[in-house]
Amino acid sequence: MDLSSRYLGLTLKHPVVASASPLTATLDGMRRLEDAGAAAVVMSSVYEEQIRAEDTAYALYTDHGSHSHPETASYFPELPDYEHGLSGRLETLRRAAEALDIPVIASLNGASAEGWVDYALELNVWFVPTDPAQSGAEIERRYLDIVRAVRKTVRIPLAVKLSPFFSAMAHMARELVAAGADGLVLFNRFYEPDVDLETLAPRRDLELSSRYEIRLPMMWIALLRGRVKASLAATRGVESATEVVKYLLAGADAVMTTSALLRQGPQHLHTLVAGLEHWLQAHGHASADAVRGVLGAQRADAAAEVLRSQYMRLLSEYVPSRLAL
Repeated sequence: MDLSSRYLGLTLKHPVVASASPLTATLDGMRRLEDAGAAAVVMSSVYEEQIRAEDTAYALYTDHGSHSHPETASYFPELPDYEHGLSGRLETLRRAAEALDIPVIASLNGASAEGWVDYALELNVWFVPTDPAQSGAEIERRYLDIVRAVRKTVRIPLAVKLSPFFSAMAHMARELVAAGADGLVLFNRFYEPDVDLETLAPRRDLELSSRYEIRLPMMWIALLRGRVKASLAATRGVESATEVVKYLLAGADAVMTTSALLRQGPQHLHTLVAGLEHWLQAHGHASADAVRGVLGAQRADAAAEVLRSQYMRLLSEYVPSRLAL
């Protein structure tokens, strides 16, 4: 059985990738994922704000007491290999790339256009546009400017992790590829705060994704398959091999998972890959490529008609169970 896949120009043993999470924050964690069977790992995201905070702290300590005494310039020596707040993370990335036999993909979560140019390579563009004066066109331009800026500074493959909240997703996907993106990761998750009824204050909690979240990214992967010249990765709702198969049928080149591994541990990767292989064998397919994209929508006009038809039938034919008696 040939499960090999191509993503961002990388050859993977199979399409299942461990995406950014606490499990990929350390070399030991990434080793565990490789041992469990991950085809690749996306290193835990580096946040631009964290880098800036570390730079500020570094400057504060190294400049503290500067020139306060004629015999000393400062109380703390400068680090000769300090490279912004990225030093420790770059060292982890370097060691992981040397120690692991699977691809290691860096991930950066940024908040400003300036912050992306110095650090890159899965670009996790996460920000909530709250300004009523900011138009959709301005938001799209911000994404495109970020990709262009990073593309000018790096030559390695570049993926963009997207929000699903664009008014014209297919057009935006094409524009991102034209701006220099080699791959699109669908979709990012937005974590909305809850409310504590006792304190009347926002309450932060993190709900891990479930298989019910697969439908939106699966639909857009199917719609984009063959219509944009970029790798497509799915990254939401993968709990079992069932979701892996569905994403492949839609056209995903790689299927990323985090929540299932946080719930069940790295060993769950064995279950996902074995389940994929079992399904392919049971349905008479010799490879993952044999089913990849068979449910993709190659014609935009036909796809729009099918989606409209499904919408009307679902709403017009649905009868609540209590009324069906």
